[in-house]
Amino acid sequence: MSEDLSRDELEIRIAEVSENIRTLIEQAAAVSGAADEERIDEQLEEQQALYEELVKRRDALDQSV
Repeated sequence: MSEDLSRDELEIRIAEVSENIRTLIEQAAAVSGAADEERIDEQLEEQQALYEELVKRRDALDQSV
């Protein structure tokens, strides 16, 4: 993720990723089967990493102002 985003754009992306995480958690609670659970776990890990990166970038922007 190397694109330059404004703080507002970062906030939008953070909200979108946060919603994705909530959806994946709901899906994880509803599925049965190791393959489905593994796929959701992988997606959840990716979204959590993206969320953390976006928050870090937003916080860095805030500190530079």
